Amino acid sequence: MEYNVEEISPVKRKITVEVPAEEVNAALTTTIALYRMQADVKGFRKGKVPSSVVESKYRKQVYSEATTDLINYQINEIMSGLSMQPMSRIDVDAKELERDTDFKYAIEFEVAPKLDLPEYRGLSVEEVKAEVTEAEIAEVEGRILENNAEVKVIEDVRPPKDGEVATVTFGAYQGDKVVEGIQAENFDLLLGQGQSLPEFEELVKTLTTGESGETEITFPSDFINENLAGQTVTMKCKLHAVKERITPEMNDQVAKKAGFSDVETMRKGIEESYMNQRKQMNKSAAQSQLLSQLIEGIKDFPLPPAMVEDRIDRLVQDLEYKLDRQGKGLQSLGKSLKEIRDGFKAEAESTVKSEIFLLAVAAEEGLDISPEEIEATLTQLAMQTRQPLHELKKYYEDNNLIVPLKDRLLCDKASELIYDAAEVKEIDPPAAGSKPASAEKNEADEGEGRFASKAEAVEWAVANLGIKESTAKGYSLAKLEERAEKFYAEQGE
Repeated sequence: MEYNVEEISPVKRKITVEVPAEEVNAALTTTIALYRMQADVKGFRKGKVPSSVVESKYRKQVYSEATTDLINYQINEIMSGLSMQPMSRIDVDAKELERDTDFKYAIEFEVAPKLDLPEYRGLSVEEVKAEVTEAEIAEVEGRILENNAEVKVIEDVRPPKDGEVATVTFGAYQGDKVVEGIQAENFDLLLGQGQSLPEFEELVKTLTTGESGETEITFPSDFINENLAGQTVTMKCKLHAVKERITPEMNDQVAKKAGFSDVETMRKGIEESYMNQRKQMNKSAAQSQLLSQLIEGIKDFPLPPAMVEDRIDRLVQDLEYKLDRQGKGLQSLGKSLKEIRDGFKAEAESTVKSEIFLLAVAAEEGLDISPEEIEATLTQLAMQTRQPLHELKKYYEDNNLIVPLKDRLLCDKASELIYDAAEVKEIDPPAAGSKPASAEKNEADEGEGRFASKAEAVEWAVANLGIKESTAKGYSLAKLEERAEKFYAEQGE
């Protein structure tokens, strides 16, 4: 076998391969031998069928498999020899093998561009110092107390107020028919927390115990049920009881219910959880600054088109999955698929640039990922997703996800190397009410914190805080990040 590598562009290669007739015949002979072992031909014992008979009877399958096996074997051999990692699918231009005839074929694929790496050691970066205030700890304590509040029926016959619980039976009607999914009996509604549409809460707050009422309500355009979005219904409601929430005093018993041994341990746990999250978040922000600074300094940075398209595919799939969990589809966005993909292009290009750069640094530094590190990462993923490790490993292997996982871990190592070699200057957190320039940029770019975008933060808030989507959308991304921090601090995570 002889081959020639042609550089079609900085990110595309074409390899032309020439195979002499002797290798062609050897490939055919090997495949025929495999068929002979299993061939069932009348008049011959299994394994004793002449090669000529096998070749004649199974010619189409034999020549097709021999061609595929030969090309796959030679591609692996060529790639290993060139130390080349395709960043796209390998396109093969080949006919079928012919006995006693030289064979020629070509393959094309995309590769990462060769970068003139800038100096990535010894850079300067500012990192916000992680701090936790007493007010933040107190607020988490308040949430814990609220979760442990007792509910007591109010004997006075009067309309309920914000902060109280109204036990109601309700239904949304279109004509004489109740709307499926918008009805409940003896439902406890905490008023004033944005758990339902404002118009419905206003109706409830006009009723006294035992009284019924109704009002017309128009669902918001972003309502979770697309069939009802923008629709007007008649909401009928009966108030059964008004209850007050009695919040206990903070004590060791309450702390134990929250998973801590006592109040002091709980407060330390909350503080440590906040500190750990903030340290990691601030470190990640500093790493992102370093990476952006380095990439912006590279003038010539061609990107493999297939790699960008693959990242766009993933972003669209993630969006589709998130919308599906909300009972929606891509059509709910009011955009064509092309518009959605175009909207993700800049993000995909940025992600691809970061990956290519960090992999180049990893190669320059001779970094590697051991099988033990792959195993440890999969074990951690299995624990987080509560899947059996062997099933998760099989899924990764069957779907060719081991190499992307290894690349991700290499990128993480390279990012850590750049950070560890940098001069990190700690700066004080911004004063309350103010916002550093980096935070403003992050908010404009949909955030660099716990959530990749505001849409993701809204989805999280709906699922974990029990608030309506329309309410969550009214919060800024920074506020949703803050709510998430408090939530996980309360959980001790």
